[in-house]
Amino acid sequence: MRVLAISQSELTSGLAKLADSYKLFGPVKERDQVNFAPLKKGQAPELSFSNTRLSAKGVVYPQSEKMFRANLDPAKEDHHVYKDEAKDYSPRALVGVRPCDAKALMLVNLNFDNPSYQDPYWVNSYAALTQVGLACTNPCPSCFCTSTGSGPHDTRGLDVLLVPADGGYLARVLTEKGEKLAAAAGWAKEAEEGVEDKLAALAKEAESKVTATITTDKLASKVTLPLYEAPFWEDVSFSCINCGTCTFLCPTCWCFDIQDETCGTECVRYKNWDSCMFPLFTIHGSGHNPRGTKLHRVRQRFLHKLKYFLDKYDQGIMCVGCGRCIRQCPVNIDIRRVAGLMNEYQTAEKCEI
Repeated sequence: MRVLAISQSELTSGLAKLADSYKLFGPVKERDQVNFAPLKKGQAPELSFSNTRLSAKGVVYPQSEKMFRANLDPAKEDHHVYKDEAKDYSPRALVGVRPCDAKALMLVNLNFDNPSYQDPYWVNSYAALTQVGLACTNPCPSCFCTSTGSGPHDTRGLDVLLVPADGGYLARVLTEKGEKLAAAAGWAKEAEEGVEDKLAALAKEAESKVTATITTDKLASKVTLPLYEAPFWEDVSFSCINCGTCTFLCPTCWCFDIQDETCGTECVRYKNWDSCMFPLFTIHGSGHNPRGTKLHRVRQRFLHKLKYFLDKYDQGIMCVGCGRCIRQCPVNIDIRRVAGLMNEYQTAEKCEI
């Protein structure tokens, strides 16, 4: 790993060079929100933001993605035969991603790329991605990344980490992908001696500003069934309106549905984001719904995030502390409070006769 010094003008000119060999994505301001979007030629990413409204997940895992196409005209020889939709997996660079979102992509990768199953859409898209992170200097008040195993300057999952300093950036080049991108951008100026001490001080300062926390230290040892049957779920779910906002904003949610859309004799099969908070998500063809109430659905969401994932992968909880669900929930459901209830829950001892 090496550290480069990049001025603001060098960052701009470097991104312009990268557009020749990468499809660029970055934070773009849309009205009063900042979200990730393809960068147009000559467009600079918006890097003066706390965090984007939606995570960077959509760059790898689009909200709606074409899978197959079929012609429904019986007069055609290949009618009703689904054919792969053409895909573009050329190199792409994600510029300005926060460390929490980069870690989130690593957690989602555990689900879509593992020894038992590999989703080709995710695997190919993730492999084509080079991530240029942007360290946090002023985390949001609702961020709690330091208690989920991450941090404002966390480098995991990233290829380059940009750290704002002295009107420009100090760039940690972390991987071979990062080295290739830096070379293509023309970033080559080595940082001055003593830069590691400076970076450590900046990281410590940023971490001190993360004051929100989540408590999960006892969850791994908890027995699942008592948590499932805990009485507090009624209270937790009471105000929920099943809008799905928390799941669509969450960088680690991966639920999807597959639907066919037809227009005349053309049929396209889509893979779309879905949500465990929607009543239709688990409804059976028979009409039976095993999660027929909002209590069932709210409980499923939090048990998956904080218990099932933890037990299955042993990689911590399925949350990176970005705080989006806290900031945007219309009824103020707070994952930190729910985690505390789960973490401290004690089952009553049964009397033996």
